Amino acid sequence: MSTVTVTFVQQNGEEKTFSDCSVGESLMNIGRDNEVEGILGDCGGSCSCGTCHVYVADEWQAAVGAADEIEEMTIEGVAPETMQPSSRLGCQIILTEAMDGLKVTVAPAEE
Repeated sequence: MSTVTVTFVQQNGEEKTFSDCSVGESLMNIGRDNEVEGILGDCGGSCSCGTCHVYVADEWQAAVGAADEIEEMTIEGVAPETMQPSSRLGCQIILTEAMDGLKVTVAPAEE
């Protein structure tokens, strides 16, 4: 099975890079399983809680793709204060070979 490298930038500025991420795995699972601060995945990946909210770096927008309507509504509903044009839920980003080198920033938790 192919693997890719993914970097998470945590809210404290610390970067965590993982070079053995399986293609087909969700970004949320990678972050949660590797204890990335702010990636909780409370709903288990069902696109309903927003605890895997990330910002996708501009250069990766095309590879990752846009959020669908359900994902956008979830982010608007649970994270209206921190939503940005680059907002995505990590549970909805399934790694592909085209995402090798992907860099995302963990969104701040809603107050």
